[in-house]
Amino acid sequence: MKVHFIAIGGSAMHNLAIALSRKKVEVSGSDDEIFEPSRSRLEKEGILPPREGWYPEKIHEGLDAVVLGMHARADNPELKRARELNLKVYSYPEYVYRATAGKQRIVIGGSHGKTSITGMLLHVLRDCGLSSDYLVGAQLEGYDCMVKLSEEAPRVVIEGDEYLSSVLDPRPKFHLYRPHIALISGIAWDHINVFPTFENYLAQFETFIELIEPNGHLVYYAGDGHLARLAAQSRPDITKHPYDTHPHRIEHNQSILQTDEGEWPIKVFGEHNLQNLSGAIQVLELMGLDKVDVYPSIARFTGASKRLELVTEAGAWSFYKDFAHAPSKLRATCSALKKQFPERELIACMELHTFSSLNKKFLPLYDGSMGSADKAMVYFNPEVLEHKRLEPLSPQEVQEAFGGSNVQVFTSTEALRSALQALSWPGKNLLMMSSGNFGGIDFDALGAEIKASLPKPA
Repeated sequence: MKVHFIAIGGSAMHNLAIALSRKKVEVSGSDDEIFEPSRSRLEKEGILPPREGWYPEKIHEGLDAVVLGMHARADNPELKRARELNLKVYSYPEYVYRATAGKQRIVIGGSHGKTSITGMLLHVLRDCGLSSDYLVGAQLEGYDCMVKLSEEAPRVVIEGDEYLSSVLDPRPKFHLYRPHIALISGIAWDHINVFPTFENYLAQFETFIELIEPNGHLVYYAGDGHLARLAAQSRPDITKHPYDTHPHRIEHNQSILQTDEGEWPIKVFGEHNLQNLSGAIQVLELMGLDKVDVYPSIARFTGASKRLELVTEAGAWSFYKDFAHAPSKLRATCSALKKQFPERELIACMELHTFSSLNKKFLPLYDGSMGSADKAMVYFNPEVLEHKRLEPLSPQEVQEAFGGSNVQVFTSTEALRSALQALSWPGKNLLMMSSGNFGGIDFDALGAEIKASLPKPA
């Protein structure tokens, strides 16, 4: 087998390329820019393109498939050459479906919690010695590649993203996977640049449900009214499995599951994670696992990268980072930390970085989203607006959109860092939320600086 990747440096694409290379598929690829960690990972596997750029001569009749990445444009010279030769061009999800057509497909969808739920499932399956292929959108501890495609695994667990597949295929990725077991964690409008109205966004989940295999299963969060309505209207051959927040209590800043099998202290926390955990348990039961085996395993799950991930801590101070950027995610993440550490002040920082978050039409949805924080700081870079060709925003407009007297707005990384360094940190928690990096702030270095400023224990 010979497979060529157009835009091999993408976060999902490079993982698929590595997975195929490990199966002894002859992998080639191109990209106009490849950033870390994709670059190092591709280089380690011996499949890093020798030069950046597009090279039509890499496309030849000996290729069995071409996989087209999302950021490749319609006029890409390699794509043009592949079409001239009538080669089969797959989008990323289309290729994954082709590679898993004979397996049981478990697809995790929703506007939030997908990575965490997928991570929980894989953690328990591995603990229980059950072979599974997978596709995950973020790094999980203990994995050096977030895609696995094997001959022997009878199942595949897929994180089902609702973003578009490729320039040739405008369908959301999760429409192509056709699950036997589907989970939807909730629906909160996102990707406004692609889905201009909430109704349009909601329709993508309706289609996802329609594409469940005959006599399949839908596991869904019952607390989402829109989702509950879609579930109720779905095909009668689909078995519905609603779930809610897992019963628990919080003691000494730790969440403890309350179950028929006893109490289980867990390493994750927050309402969303307790909902995610309930959904994951439902899916694992549908896969044939017993709760007696599931609970001790899931209690050891430490979370996914950048999902309420602890950066560092010292005494009565902790620093967490999170991928949160949509309004619902901000509310959930701020609330989770405040409930877990009610005695501590919460300093929450978020970066407006995505197309949706920087869009004036979408911005009012952030009203009150950081209300759980004692002090909220919102950062955006005006140059990013210009790069994304969006209408300019003023700090005042952002301030008014977020509402509340606890919100400060920054357009300078240096000013934000200075404001954080000026605070007295004992008895406070710091939360940094972004799908970007706040203009280059090194979280480890920031954490070390704050820790050094704390009073030394007597």
